[in-house]
Amino acid sequence: MQAMLFPAELSVKMVLIVVVGVFLASFVDGIAGGGGIISVPTYLLAGLPAHLALGTNKLSSCVGTAVSAGRFVKSGYVEWKLALPSVALALLGAHLGTRLQLALDERFLKWLLLAVLPLVAFVVLWQRKLPEERGAIPPRRRTAVVLSASLLVGAYDGFYGPGTGTFLILIFCNIGKMDLRTASGNVKLVNLASNLGAVATSLMNGKVFLVLGLIGAVSSMLGHWLGSGLAIKDGSRIVRPIILLVLILLTVKVVSELLI
Repeated sequence: MQAMLFPAELSVKMVLIVVVGVFLASFVDGIAGGGGIISVPTYLLAGLPAHLALGTNKLSSCVGTAVSAGRFVKSGYVEWKLALPSVALALLGAHLGTRLQLALDERFLKWLLLAVLPLVAFVVLWQRKLPEERGAIPPRRRTAVVLSASLLVGAYDGFYGPGTGTFLILIFCNIGKMDLRTASGNVKLVNLASNLGAVATSLMNGKVFLVLGLIGAVSSMLGHWLGSGLAIKDGSRIVRPIILLVLILLTVKVVSELLI
């Protein structure tokens, strides 16, 4: 357990980077998902190796996502008939994805971020408006879309993670024809489940910096609480510009750090 508590030297600089970066990430994640695009590089920038950064990120994400999910549940924006089986499939997918991630070289994982960022940017740019009202679709087809996405995107979340919430919202809204707020509520529960599956697998393999992850969890709770409140109040108007701004700034930052 000692190795998981302090697998690296904890410094004031490391703590400050995590507190600020994770707050911003969770604020964005609370609005529309995709916070991992910020939080994963934050832990890498703090000096953690890739596997440890991914595992520790899941710990702080779990706590923050639970706060965000709670606000959507309390507001009634969860469709439980879809949410419960989705959670089970996301747990399974995340466990399998994390096991695959731990078997890969860390250098590959670092460079994967550069491939993920433009992909998420393209998806968000392609989406002009997220629907405020539910669309017409046969219930069985909606169920198939939501459950399949929960398993597959859950596996991606366990494997790497950035953009998970954004991918799920776009799938639930555009293909599953769910309204934005209900889709967001269900996505928070699915994302929470995939985070739990991933962090449990990482913990069993000693790839979580518990102290730093718990520090990040405090920032994550605050950011998710504020972000989910804005999402519930303002809907899709605030989603796209914030994600696009963060993606542009972060892409420039990551490219400069990894390629120079």
